Amino acid sequence: MKLRSKILLALWVLLPLVTAGYFLEKRYGKPSPEEYQERAAERVRELSASKELQNGDLIFHTSRSAQSQAIQVATKSKYSHCGIVYQEGGNYFVYEAVQPVSTTPLAKWIARGEGGHFVVKRLKKADEVLTPSVLAKMKQEGQKLAGKDYDLTFEWSDDKIYCSELIWKVYQRAAGIEIGKLEKLKDFDLSAKPVQAKMRERYGRNIPYEENVISPASMFASDLLVTVVEK
Repeated sequence: MKLRSKILLALWVLLPLVTAGYFLEKRYGKPSPEEYQERAAERVRELSASKELQNGDLIFHTSRSAQSQAIQVATKSKYSHCGIVYQEGGNYFVYEAVQPVSTTPLAKWIARGEGGHFVVKRLKKADEVLTPSVLAKMKQEGQKLAGKDYDLTFEWSDDKIYCSELIWKVYQRAAGIEIGKLEKLKDFDLSAKPVQAKMRERYGRNIPYEENVISPASMFASDLLVTVVEK
């Protein structure tokens, strides 16, 4: 068969597939914000029915924020945001460092993540360690940071707070437990273009390479935790 005939045959076969794919994407593309919220609400109902969540659990997802890609690349992690799960009055919430540090309904938190995917991790022997008094103290420590602005420059102070820093400090101050390894800013992969762009945006030329940082990746990989839910 001549080359021209082969090309025409290939186009004849592929064109309907490409066209079908286009219309399927148009019709069944990414879910709308409302659909994300509905799916998240359904997942929360399932979690509530199965009683899979406990106070003090850590929850991770891939944020759709502007800085998420830079965090993922620099820390070599799929997950870029995290918070602490609490139950109040039969409803689940996530205490998190956003703008500002605040409490978010779990369904809303899940819907904000990429694809609605999330992972819940729990402290090993949590039933023994996270006693009612420890959990109460965790809430007290967390409340001291409520309303703080989100820390865009990841400084190790309480003036402003970022997501994994909030969790680390709450657990360390209330339970004496350090989840994840503290690193220096210079320890991360700062070579990629998305990371360098964010560094220039946040620091200019004064990059604090020696600043202590706790990343979502380090907390996620901690051997103090076990995975209890992955959706």
